[in-house]
Amino acid sequence: DKVIRVVPESERETQILRAAFNRLKVDLWQPSSPFLIAEGTVADVRVPQNTSRSLLPYLQQANIQYTILISDLQQAIENQTGGRSHRNRRSLSGYNYEVYHSLEEIEDWMHYLNRTYSDLVHMFSVGKSYEGRPLYVLKVGKRSRPYKKAVWIDCGIHAREWIGPAFCQWFVKEALQTYQTDPDMRKMLTQLYFYIMPVFNVDGYHFSWTNDRFWRKTRSKNMRFHCHGVDANRNWKVKWCDEGASLHPCDDTYCGPFPESEPEVKAVAHFLRKHRKQIKAYLSFHAYAQMLLYPYSYKYATIPNFNCVESAAYNAVNALQSAYGVRYRYGPASSTLYVSSGSSMDWAYKNGIPYAFAFELRDTGHFGFLLPETLIKPTCTETMLAVKNITLHLLKKCH
Repeated sequence: DKVIRVVPESERETQILRAAFNRLKVDLWQPSSPFLIAEGTVADVRVPQNTSRSLLPYLQQANIQYTILISDLQQAIENQTGGRSHRNRRSLSGYNYEVYHSLEEIEDWMHYLNRTYSDLVHMFSVGKSYEGRPLYVLKVGKRSRPYKKAVWIDCGIHAREWIGPAFCQWFVKEALQTYQTDPDMRKMLTQLYFYIMPVFNVDGYHFSWTNDRFWRKTRSKNMRFHCHGVDANRNWKVKWCDEGASLHPCDDTYCGPFPESEPEVKAVAHFLRKHRKQIKAYLSFHAYAQMLLYPYSYKYATIPNFNCVESAAYNAVNALQSAYGVRYRYGPASSTLYVSSGSSMDWAYKNGIPYAFAFELRDTGHFGFLLPETLIKPTCTETMLAVKNITLHLLKKCH
């Protein structure tokens, strides 16, 4: 299998690509659906070996330029996790934050922190997944007073975006390790609670480790179509199944049979609704594109508290860039990325959480979903700066 990049240069090319990708049912890495392919914007496509024999000559014939990003996908998968099987699995106290971890390892790690840092960490479950797995959340913060504002952070809504869960773990590590020494972190954990959900889509994440590295959706069954899963970021009750979402169960952006049909989405939505007065920020971590997005995703319109959110984004992106010079684009999701309905970020904002952001972490397509483990540390280090920046912005009143 290969991954190719095409940038359609005309309306004609756009139509040809949409039709071809739709017909061949290729796996689009970006954008998330053939209908979002647009003139002048990047389309990254995973092409199975048997399809590439027909697709690549077809593109050449149509005089459409493409570049090969990854020529041997299987090799790239093996490179990403470098000889996983005989990896040194030291005790949890020596937990390695610079490798990707399976769901089981992440859950063991959460239990370990819950036991070891009982003064700062409280682990609980908000519900169960479709396949019956617990949906664990870590509540991190000093129990300094009964009522505190809070920040919600989730990672891994889309199963194949492994750098997300890696960042959620990194965030917790940084919080616990620097709480004593870093005045900013101390302030954050004293004045706020952080609700951190390292793996939102537990079934899908597990499946991406065991069966299909590029699985995106949940794993719920569809009786009529024998297709599994719903896009957990199109399943929220905000402009549900409108533009940028699909009604077809086999599509990657399938919105589900009804809003909150997925137990994972329903459980988190219920938790957020219950704590909506307390939670002041919602941060969701995705990959890949190097962007910091805020509402709206489902329409081109300016949010009421635009100035506060925009300045938070601007400062966060600058903080991020200060680490390694990596530039993030930022702005409303609809105009910065593409229009999509039923997203968690829009839902959080609509439900009274004033700061709602979605991060698209590294990179911009060279590795795509296969960001090597060597890049976990720099990616998490720079992202940490952005998250701290947003959090400290939150603690200062913005008018």
